[in-house]
Amino acid sequence: MSGAMNGAAQIVRVAAKGEGATADGRYVALSAPGDILEADGSLTWGPNHVEPSCRHFPACGGCQLQHLSDAALADYVTARVAGAARGQDLDPGTMEPTHLSPPRTRRRAVLHGQAIGRRVVLGFREQGSHKTIDLRECAVIAPELFALVAPLRALLESWQDRKLAVDVELVLADQGVCVGLSGLSADSLARTEALLDFARDNGLARLTLDAGYGPETTWEPDPATITLGGTAVGLPSGAFLQATADGQDALVEAARGWLAGVPTVADLFSGLGTFAFALASASTDSPATKVLAVEAARDSHLACQAAARMNGRPVHALHRDLFRNPLRAEELNRFAAVLIDPPRAGAREQVAQIAESTVVRVVYISCNPASWARDAATMVAAGYRLAGLKAVGQFRWSTHVELASLFVRETAA
Repeated sequence: MSGAMNGAAQIVRVAAKGEGATADGRYVALSAPGDILEADGSLTWGPNHVEPSCRHFPACGGCQLQHLSDAALADYVTARVAGAARGQDLDPGTMEPTHLSPPRTRRRAVLHGQAIGRRVVLGFREQGSHKTIDLRECAVIAPELFALVAPLRALLESWQDRKLAVDVELVLADQGVCVGLSGLSADSLARTEALLDFARDNGLARLTLDAGYGPETTWEPDPATITLGGTAVGLPSGAFLQATADGQDALVEAARGWLAGVPTVADLFSGLGTFAFALASASTDSPATKVLAVEAARDSHLACQAAARMNGRPVHALHRDLFRNPLRAEELNRFAAVLIDPPRAGAREQVAQIAESTVVRVVYISCNPASWARDAATMVAAGYRLAGLKAVGQFRWSTHVELASLFVRETAA
């Protein structure tokens, strides 16, 4: 809490970092809109303040907002996106309904394992700390992932390494859970057999080890895939995947609705083809779209390319670093629309080329409202209108917010 006490005041909103704020600018951790900050600094709960869903809250860094009701959480996610737009003097207009992912649907997570004496703690980091919460329950990750926490803890304890520090990546693929262990090596036959037994006994789709030289596959009975737009795509270790299947669907459906009937699309920062394969799938409402899927990560590019060829999808995969070598305006002009889904930092160079192009419709997907708003301002200054906006809270109870947006060109470039 900051600021002098000026008597009782109501919490009117939740700020970007998750603290509640009063109208006179006081910030209170773990407060919700409608709570009353009393004159003595205590907090009286209002109708939007609920009991947290997990015993580890608020220490665990996996969640910051479990004390908010669903209505207050949806308002927070919406306000983060609308506020970013207004911060760049953009009118968010009438936004599409905000989507919140349900509890226990996160299909990817990175946990940290650390030896504390003879035991191993395994979980998320504490808020603002390197200390690890020993996860005994979790209200956000999918049950398939959480079911592996106790077996993984036992596996790591069997290493009997008092200096053990391991990052554990969990990803839910079509075939089951892929587990990636970074900072762990199998330097004996007994340890190798223990890993293989663990993978078999827990029905893993894949197990990889990274001892500092990149992930090496230890177990993978069948090639791991993820189905995108009805197409099974190979899932390379470490490849980007939207956090929840329902959140992905919300973003994809927004994009498909805005680009219905568009014959050609350039999908920039396309990854495995999350949007490319969805757009290239014909439906009763619209025919398939021809898509150029442009991606710099080689493994993801090759997986997208192979899936398109194997399944006869109208997706052409192009390997290209769009930060160093963005598609130029004259290249973009060949397409009826552009879809862009850049990393958190945004895509200043690529957006500058879009701004110079004659492309009529641009769908911008973002995981960072601040960088999105900066890029959006560039496009609006070049003659585009913000014509659609949807907030998506895939990382439930987190301050991490995503969005889908539509820009329509109104004046010539």
